[in-house]
Amino acid sequence: MEQFHTYELQYVDEEFSDFETDDDVSLGTGTDSTDDDADFRVTKPKTDTSASDVRNGKDIQGIPWEKFNFTRDKYRESRLKQYKNFENLSSSLEILEKNCKQVEKGHNFYDFQFNTRLVRSTIAHFQLRNLLWSTSKHDVYLMQNYSMMHWSSVKKKGTEVLNAAKPITPTLNYPGSSAQSVSRVQISCFSLKDNLIVAGGFQGEIICKYINRPGVAFCTKLSSNDENAITNAVEIYCDAASGAMRVMTANNDAQVRVFDAVNNFTCLNRFSFPWSVNNTSVSPNGRMLAVLGDSADCLISDTQSGKVLSTLKGHVDYSFASGWHPNGWILATGNQDKTCRLWDMRKPSESVVVLKGRMGAIRSIRFSADGQFMCMAEAADFVHVFDTQSGYGKVQEMDLFGEIAGISFSPDTEALFVGVAERTYGSLLEFNRSRYTHYLDCLF
Repeated sequence: MEQFHTYELQYVDEEFSDFETDDDVSLGTGTDSTDDDADFRVTKPKTDTSASDVRNGKDIQGIPWEKFNFTRDKYRESRLKQYKNFENLSSSLEILEKNCKQVEKGHNFYDFQFNTRLVRSTIAHFQLRNLLWSTSKHDVYLMQNYSMMHWSSVKKKGTEVLNAAKPITPTLNYPGSSAQSVSRVQISCFSLKDNLIVAGGFQGEIICKYINRPGVAFCTKLSSNDENAITNAVEIYCDAASGAMRVMTANNDAQVRVFDAVNNFTCLNRFSFPWSVNNTSVSPNGRMLAVLGDSADCLISDTQSGKVLSTLKGHVDYSFASGWHPNGWILATGNQDKTCRLWDMRKPSESVVVLKGRMGAIRSIRFSADGQFMCMAEAADFVHVFDTQSGYGKVQEMDLFGEIAGISFSPDTEALFVGVAERTYGSLLEFNRSRYTHYLDCLF
């Protein structure tokens, strides 16, 4: 499959020669390290960018445009003209654009706060971009090659949480269990809730690890068919009937599996669909399941039985992203047709709003916990934050360069994190809720 790289930006800055690391520390390259909990520091983080740096004229990603023979504006113009969006189904997008909502750009809901290259997002599969999760406004988790990293925005420090290159043996193994050891897992997606990390792998693996416990609780391979094995999405949610925590996986083998996350990660249920399942998301009340895959249609199913309740029609290509508004009625779906559609489950016959991206497929969608904002990320360069209270008519557009590995609001909605995967300028960006307190960033 195709994957776009920004080759023009592979300029090696002199600042990279200042990187110094401890000899026994893994930097997330998938190589062996002497301590899984080892952290790393950079002695001269000149590649980092703060809000005050940006006000003084520095690019938020630290790209030295003055050293190139073209300006940022000229490069953006060129990118918009030359970028080729990946499509599985050939169709005319001009008709879709006529149905897209006209939005008011130029709003500033989140202010740039910090950009670091001390941790760098990476992507295992170009269509899967759920590789970033925030647990607080100071804590975020991301994938860096074979390593899952934790970044503390307070300490400005990265810590390796999981090394998927090493052999992993589950600690919860009992007679009859489906658990098995795995190694060199290319993590394609992950989710995090209540100290539990669940990661999916390129060869159909699932890894379940508690942040506050040593080792990995459970891991296995979900499919024996390597061609259709990839785990495309994972989700942690509360079961509507019992209130117990569950883990859901979506795979290329057209299966959705439900695991018990309370005891031994037993597989409790399995639902089959007519095509590869690229993404699933459970409604806030735990009763409805959005199923998206290798079809232009999206399905709404019952989480207990898997029975299809309704079919959402409107997209013209495959979908890879979805998210529920906290009110439990509005579902957002992101598609390779470069649109995000919003559906009201009380009237699912047609979408209520169609939102258009700038350049490419919509590959990641997140709602803030208070429901005021919806963030959607394109495959590359653009992240959009919509004000839901304006009927999605007001938007902040974040203009970056590089593949977007993931987006995540902090649970208190005070921070928004964006992971950029790019060979030289890959980084983690932090934006803070606009509160008109710009004077505070001078303290950091």
